Amino acid sequence: MLHHVSIEVLPGDFERWGELLGLIGFERIEAPEPLGGAIPWYERAGTQVHLIVTDAATAPVLGHAAFVAADFDATVAALGRAGFEVEQHLPLWGERRSFILAPGGHRVEIMEAPPPASV
Repeated sequence: MLHHVSIEVLPGDFERWGELLGLIGFERIEAPEPLGGAIPWYERAGTQVHLIVTDAATAPVLGHAAFVAADFDATVAALGRAGFEVEQHLPLWGERRSFILAPGGHRVEIMEAPPPASV
């Protein structure tokens, strides 16, 4: 089980990241007190995303986080309406997927379904 991913974000981008995460079903939760509120945490079904807010944020060229959408069409449409750039990609294992250009140059994959266990 994957517990969390940590993504470096610029100070001016973390609110937009929170909006993106909310549109794919994450809710903001309280981070542990020792972090002093400096790292926003989000959670959906036991998986967390931690946003490391830093002036030195970097984004990988190809690396990305991928999330299965509860309702693929509604999620992709909501992201597009919110102004996020949505790129449709080749389906894999018969399921649709899209990439979202997230703040700071990050890419986020939205999947219609996870791969079958045999893949």
